[in-house]
Amino acid sequence: MQNTEDILQAGDSSEVMECGAIPHQTPPHEWSVLAILVAVHFIHIMDFMIMMPLGPQFMRVFQITPPQFGFLVSIYTFSAGVCGFFAALVIDRFDRKAVLIVLCVGFSGATLFCALAPSYSMLLVARAVAGAFGGVMGAMVFSIVGDIIPEYRRGAATGTVMSAFSLAAVVGLPIGLFLSNFSDWRAPFFFLTALGVMTVIATFLVLPPLRGHLEHYRESDPLNQLKTIFSNCNHLNAFALIIMLMFAGFSVIPFISLYMVANVGLTETDLPYLYFSGGLATFFTARLIGKYSDRHGNRKVFGIIAVISIVPILLVTHMTKVPVVLAIATTTLFMIFVSGRFVPAMALIISSVEPRLRGSFMSFNSSVQQISAGCASLMAGSIMGKSAEGELTQFGIVGIIAAISTIICICLTARLRSFEEGIAK
Repeated sequence: MQNTEDILQAGDSSEVMECGAIPHQTPPHEWSVLAILVAVHFIHIMDFMIMMPLGPQFMRVFQITPPQFGFLVSIYTFSAGVCGFFAALVIDRFDRKAVLIVLCVGFSGATLFCALAPSYSMLLVARAVAGAFGGVMGAMVFSIVGDIIPEYRRGAATGTVMSAFSLAAVVGLPIGLFLSNFSDWRAPFFFLTALGVMTVIATFLVLPPLRGHLEHYRESDPLNQLKTIFSNCNHLNAFALIIMLMFAGFSVIPFISLYMVANVGLTETDLPYLYFSGGLATFFTARLIGKYSDRHGNRKVFGIIAVISIVPILLVTHMTKVPVVLAIATTTLFMIFVSGRFVPAMALIISSVEPRLRGSFMSFNSSVQQISAGCASLMAGSIMGKSAEGELTQFGIVGIIAAISTIICICLTARLRSFEEGIAK
């Protein structure tokens, strides 16, 4: 049996795994790598997610409007998108472990900058810096998944990595909100800085060198690399899918906490229970969806989950004052199915590109994803308003747009093909 480093350096490890050296279940040596990837993805997701339940505090402390809060959320994604685009031109030239460590160090420093920001304008700058590192960091996580996990187990692995969303909601957000209620909005960012430093140390000690993709890499002019990636119709379908997926989710997600407090009747102290319930449910359902995706096909499972997700999207965005339990139950369904769509969708996207281009492609994909999420937030913020009573208006229209975007996503998955399917043809 080959040692862990030899196997992980096999580049597209399917050559080793498909021949029977590695069983269908996730081998033990992969779990340590997946654990690191979950930790990295956790701090990235929590850093983005913590902005949403802190929305009422930001609006109160900085005296900002819903569009200004939408910009505070979207500046992170725009910065991530721009930096991800340029990183994609060079990212496949280096050991993935080294790149991941550099990104984690920069991200931790940027998070500390957020905690120390004295004003709204400086917080905007800090969020832009955090996005510059965080967006590429997220892309690198999924590039590593694509490199070391064969396609027939990629759905389950993607579900495992994306369970970081659930952990962030179940563990991270309640702790962050507790710290913010105990102190102020800066406390969660100090907490994230400490987690970031510990993750850097763990990545350095546990993750083996990941240079297998370099065997397939061919030095090329950045313009030729752009042409190679963006002239492929299958790649364009993948980019279109992630764009619509962002509009189907992030037009709604950043404003849920604001809407629940302003319109539905929840208090800021109820928000930790909202995110805890949704995160706890998705912790189990994300991995379950990943397993079903491997068994029945990513495309089929995505279609089913996407259709079901339309119902909680419309319920959440049209909700009036209801008991807290009913509001939490509805948002939990929203998180299960809206986040659940990402598992088969990301598995499809990861599989759509050949190994030698995967790092660049996933960085471009992250760039497109982040910019699309920012545009979705800005669009929703520009549509919504605030009544004289302090309630948010026009959230129902945003929900309808998200539902239509979901239907378009289903159509796009029918056109997307994996790299392995292309070879078979």
